[in-house]
Amino acid sequence: MANKVKFDLCDVYYALLEKNTETTAEYATPVRLPGAVSLSLDPEGEQEPFFADGIEYYILSNNMGYTGDLELALIPESFRTDVLKETNDNNQVLIERDDVEFARFALLFRFDGDKKQIRHVIYNCTVSRPKIESKTNEESKEVQTETLNITARPLRMGLVKAKTGNGTAPNTYDNWFKSVYVSGKSTTQKTGVNL
Repeated sequence: MANKVKFDLCDVYYALLEKNTETTAEYATPVRLPGAVSLSLDPEGEQEPFFADGIEYYILSNNMGYTGDLELALIPESFRTDVLKETNDNNQVLIERDDVEFARFALLFRFDGDKKQIRHVIYNCTVSRPKIESKTNEESKEVQTETLNITARPLRMGLVKAKTGNGTAPNTYDNWFKSVYVSGKSTTQKTGVNL
């Protein structure tokens, strides 16, 4: 039976993009991002009309992915080292450097629904450095969250995102967070890789 509503962001994962070619996408094993608060992604790209014979003859569509924010209770250390490329020194202090390139990754997540939980993957994400911010407690304690600004672009093979539907095969649905689902092309996934 189909969902009528969706609610509650849950089970957010990232999987490092290890290979991105015209025919192949390879990802590391998905790693959980605990403490997801909210996700808001706006579509990028636009439609451009082409006029001929005195009419709107054709509409060119340009899908450039998404941009937006992922709000977390706290960005975990694994994400900081895997994606933001922070490194631990000899005293296990996380160091941010100015000469690193952030890793690309797939973002996996689900929304609860009234009948079935919809599962999503966005294939080619990058993030910018998160803000450093907090504020003092006043009369009561208030949790301070952290936000990642996400940019998602198409893979070289053209895929932008995927999500489960009413007829998704049970095996695909059940294993959604174990490996990154890629349809129709050669895809491999390395197990046990946590860079």
